[in-house]
Amino acid sequence: QVQLVESGGGLVQAGGSLRLSCAASGRTFSSYAMGWFRQAPGKEREFVAGRTWNGGRTDYSDSVKGRFTISRDNTKNTVYLQMNSLKPEDTAVYYCAAGWIFGATSHQYIYWGQGTQVTVSS
Repeated sequence: QVQLVESGGGLVQAGGSLRLSCAASGRTFSSYAMGWFRQAPGKEREFVAGRTWNGGRTDYSDSVKGRFTISRDNTKNTVYLQMNSLKPEDTAVYYCAAGWIFGATSHQYIYWGQGTQVTVSS
């Protein structure tokens, strides 16, 4: 099993950047897939980015492709979401997730963090 703790959310101006962190503990290994999802009030949860633990596969939603990057620090067992060129429509609660199968569907992920709020003004 995996425990996930998120941090790094906050308020940022449009065009700015934030880096979200997801510290993973427990049984983490190369067969796990890591994902980032987001959900705004009144909207459905949507896929943002995904990465296999060893980085062999990555995927991004069309809305963030070219602006967001998912990465991992091998020594710290931490997954990051670097968010650049932020837009107001990026405002949401962002969730880190881990699962057995790489994919863009929330149902495929088993473990979830508590979420961190990202607010983009202007």
